[in-house]
Amino acid sequence: MNAREQLRMLILAVLGRQPEHGYAIAQAINTRSEGLLRAREGTLYPALHALEAEGLIESQEHEVAGRTRREYRLTDRGRAALARTRRDWQAQVSAVQAVLGGKA
Repeated sequence: MNAREQLRMLILAVLGRQPEHGYAIAQAINTRSEGLLRAREGTLYPALHALEAEGLIESQEHEVAGRTRREYRLTDRGRAALARTRRDWQAQVSAVQAVLGGKA
């Protein structure tokens, strides 16, 4: 899985918990990974736009504290894609661990 695919998976996973705006998605990735993973603005927003164009997420603008924020949420297609991505990721982790000699 390359970095682009990994970012897509992480975005879908964050949105699988609840709808979020872009900055909150980036913060969730950073926080949940204990700072090991970061979603930079220059890659996050293009990934969000691509996921939306593919119909995996949808967005809606909301007014929050006088500011307009775009909130993203998974579509049914996005939920199915997240389930497939999780299965693929687990298969990759198991394969790497088998090569390394660890338990899966």
